[in-house]
Amino acid sequence: MKARNYIALILISICFFACAQTHPSMILTKSGVETIRSQKNPLIFDEVLNKTRIQVDAAIAEGIVVPVPKDMGGGYTHEKHKSNYFNMQSAGALYQITGEEKYALYIKNMLLEYTALYPSLPPHPTNRSYAVGKIFWQCLNDANWMVYTSQAYDAIYNYLTQEERNTIENDFLKPYADYLSIENPKYFNRVHNHSTWGNAAVGMMALAMDDDALLQRALYGLDLKNVDELAKDNDGGFIYEKDKAKAGFFAQIDYSFSPDGYYGEGPYYQRYAMLPFMVFAQALNNKKPELKIFEYRDSILIKAVKSLLNQTNQSEEFFPINDAQKGMSIYPNSVITAVNVAYNASPEAEFLFAAKKQGEVLLDQGGWNLARAIESSNSLDFEKKSIQFSDGYKGDEGGLGILRAGNSDRQSTVVFKYTSQGLGHGHYDKLGYLFYDCSTEVMQDYGAARWVNIDQKGGGRYLKENKTWAKQTIAHNTLVVDQKSHFGGIYDVANLHHSDPVFFNTNNPQAHAAGAKEVNAYEGIEMNRILILWEDDYFSNPVLIDYFSADTDGAHSFDMPYHFAGQIMSQNFDYATQVPTVMGYAHGYQHLYQEATAKAEDVIQMNWFKDRKFYTLTTQSNAGDDIILARIGANDPQFNLRRDALLIHRKEGATSPRFLSVIENHGTYSYVSERPIDPYSKINKVAILRDNNTSVTFRIQVKDGMSWDIEVDKATGEVKIVKN
Repeated sequence: MKARNYIALILISICFFACAQTHPSMILTKSGVETIRSQKNPLIFDEVLNKTRIQVDAAIAEGIVVPVPKDMGGGYTHEKHKSNYFNMQSAGALYQITGEEKYALYIKNMLLEYTALYPSLPPHPTNRSYAVGKIFWQCLNDANWMVYTSQAYDAIYNYLTQEERNTIENDFLKPYADYLSIENPKYFNRVHNHSTWGNAAVGMMALAMDDDALLQRALYGLDLKNVDELAKDNDGGFIYEKDKAKAGFFAQIDYSFSPDGYYGEGPYYQRYAMLPFMVFAQALNNKKPELKIFEYRDSILIKAVKSLLNQTNQSEEFFPINDAQKGMSIYPNSVITAVNVAYNASPEAEFLFAAKKQGEVLLDQGGWNLARAIESSNSLDFEKKSIQFSDGYKGDEGGLGILRAGNSDRQSTVVFKYTSQGLGHGHYDKLGYLFYDCSTEVMQDYGAARWVNIDQKGGGRYLKENKTWAKQTIAHNTLVVDQKSHFGGIYDVANLHHSDPVFFNTNNPQAHAAGAKEVNAYEGIEMNRILILWEDDYFSNPVLIDYFSADTDGAHSFDMPYHFAGQIMSQNFDYATQVPTVMGYAHGYQHLYQEATAKAEDVIQMNWFKDRKFYTLTTQSNAGDDIILARIGANDPQFNLRRDALLIHRKEGATSPRFLSVIENHGTYSYVSERPIDPYSKINKVAILRDNNTSVTFRIQVKDGMSWDIEVDKATGEVKIVKN
């Protein structure tokens, strides 16, 4: 009996010792911590470590505050709970790397405070979300809390006593995970960036608690009979494949990305979603390597990070397509995290280049390895090139084309959007485009009508003007027919369709071209657009050639807006100013003031100034076409919208119109020397010479009499240029 007891005691001790080795095991690992502690830290890693120590030490000195939830985004309680989870995650890394007990104690005491509070919490009192949270106003933010806090819990797991773990898990963490999943199935069991956070939150907490049943829920979703209806209610529906998960983290990976890694909602939301995708993947890779998560679906998570980094301008800001706040870039923690994890899973040059620009790494073994790679790379450069991404999880729902030209100091970029709708965050802008000179938006997209986390503006949520203006077609650089948005601005209709790529051709180093068509935006109208980014030594910078055709059976009114959003310098038409009048009643026109009008002749030309640079639009027109100078701001009593300017080229009562425009980037101005350089356009005239079923030929004529004939094959995009 004694021998048996002795053997049992040994087995229990071995089991306890083995279990003790499993933490930390998610983002930080025991072997990784030993590596960091045993070697000299790279400089960047030390800088991040010291900065984090200062931040967390200040939080410890301030004391633990866990307020009863009350506010929405930007309010005190929201921001306090947000800083709590950031500080706990950071403290967990500091505890493991430095071994200082004060950091573990801080996390323990914080978790005990939350454990005492949670059982008494009702759903958040604001009640303003489809999935109301507990600690925050929406489940999305509660999931953020859990993703970060799970890392802190894993870091101090062995520091806590068994009794403390039981209390924290049974009274708080497990009920909280159940609330985010079982009690909110419409939030948890769908394919959406919100649900990615929810799946990752529950899954990472499951890994931290060694709860395999909870992990299965996170990976494969809730076992509900109405899973298809839940997805349909929130996302317009998915055609699920038999070999793919219908919900949970694997469903997010299966359906969120195209085979090229493009994320249907656009880079702004991809940037946000990549953190839970990548940190949960790293945790799974460390703790469940048999899943081979970074190899799943042909390494789609690695491709997704590459896709994200390519959807940026020269200042590394993401293109603001669909719902997006301008200025979001590769520098927030979410992208730093994605780049760190991607590099360690697949150490490629573009990840290293991005990390070097970011100048920050994670406080884990992956961040340590990346910091060492940055330190050993003397000169590293990565040039973004023209690239096309397919859309749709099968890659057959349109795409996004990015044309780039110019040198590394001043690169021009065209973003051509022929994607699917982009779920609930999509805009009605088929065949729309953005044009950048470095980071200057020469032809801009409005982005979203939202002041993120600024409480004064609708609690930081989307404003009603996001639907009435920002999503509407007239808010973008694409054709509007009969002053109505694509698909009538009806989401359920738009979500059924996508544009189609025709060609993406970079064979001619002087002229990269992309073509796409749209046949469903308006009944009985087929729209085609060809964009060419053309370089010639005669011009100081690349020139954008834009050809838009609409084939119709009957006559319609056609508006082609140009969102230049700069200061007009000169124009070749005589306009009549007027008392600003509202241009319409719906589809975004109710937010436009008409400020001046003119009648066109054979060419419309306008020169404007923006960001110390000069630009000129030259577009072919017919005598009698209308020119409208407009400005955003009508029916906006709370001044929620920017007062940006635009030009509208209108063809009234036209059949099968053609629009040919050229945008020239040609000059600069110094406020110091007060000297303009090359402020005037060199182009005199543009015209369509030939247009048939197989090709279209444009002529661009400059003021000294010289001209170029540019022929584009409509099927292949091959560009031929003849200088006259």
